[in-house]
This record gives sequence, structure tokens and C-alpha cells, in this order.
Amino acid sequence: MTVPGLSLELVLASQSPRRAALLDGAGLTFRVVPADVPEDVVPGETPSAHVARLARAKADAVAAQWPRAVVLGADTVVVLGDRILGKPGSEAEAGQMLRLLSGQTHAVLTGVCLHRLEPALVACWVCRTAVTFRELNAAVITRYCALVNTLDKAGGYAIQEYGDMLVARISGRRSNVIGLPVEEVLTALQQFRSPAA
Repeated sequence: MTVPGLSLELVLASQSPRRAALLDGAGLTFRVVPADVPEDVVPGETPSAHVARLARAKADAVAAQWPRAVVLGADTVVVLGDRILGKPGSEAEAGQMLRLLSGQTHAVLTGVCLHRLEPALVACWVCRTAVTFRELNAAVITRYCALVNTLDKAGGYAIQEYGDMLVARISGRRSNVIGLPVEEVLTALQQFRSPAA
């Protein structure tokens, strides 16, 4: 349950296998305690405010159960213009999202919140990555949807799963597009350092 070089316990307030894999790949040991937080968009809420609010709400909910741990809450959305594309509800909706993204540059926003109650410390931020899609024809979209489970992925795609079929270039952190800017998380965790017992 410890972070290398840090005397602390880390709890991931998410059931996302991609976030867990990113933390594991960074050498972190952690407990998974998914937060039960509704992910509805509040009318008039900007995409940045949306992911920031949900990340904080998830971290807060689990921190109440694990007051001495550093709880990591996160939420990721795909944004085209000012439209939030969440997880599609069907394969047809996933295909529609991919058609919308075809040939366009969109943003991937992840709200991140680290929250410890005892002693109290909170660090929250939003990471933004620009992703430009190739021009996608119907055959490519159909093939992609057959290869990848698009239903649990914001925007209906995963850059780490056959992403070269879709993505022309990215500007920013690739880990953020996967679901968590793990490099930034590692840096922020230094604030929670305490001398090893």
C-alpha cells in the first residue's frame, strides 16, 4: 500500500483498469476502492469544471472511509468543441462518436484529486491533451468497434488499443488520454511525503 520513497498509503477511488495499470506500471502499490458518485453533467458546467468536480467528489467520498490514506479520484472526458463525449451507451453510439471525431482535433480532459483527511491535504488539477484523428471511413470505424470494447471508454476509443487506426497525432501527455496523467500524479504525491517510520 506504499508509494516507493514515500511513507503513505494510496487508495484509488476508481474501478478503471486503465488507471490501475498506469499506477502499477509506475511502480505504485495501492488499494482499489471505487467511489459511487453520479457522473451527470450539471447544466452550464464547463468540461473542465465537470471533471474537476467529479474527481474531487470521488476522492472525498472514499477519503471519508480511509482518512489516513491519500485517496486518488479522477474523471476523464473527451471534448469536441464544447461538447462532452462520455462513454457510449451502445456500439451504434460509439460509431457515431468516432464519426464526429474523424478528421478533427479534440481535447481529452482528466480531473485529478489527491485527498488525505489526516493530516489534511488536498491537491486537485485538470490535465488537458489535444488529440487529432485521421479521416475515418465507415470500414475503419466498423473494424475498430469490432476489435475494441468501445462501451467503457470516453469518446468510444482507447489510444492504447489499436489507436494507430484512429489517431494522427497527440499534443500533451499520452497517459492522460489513457485515463490518468500518471507523471503528474507522481509529482503531486511528493507533497504528501512524510518521513518513513
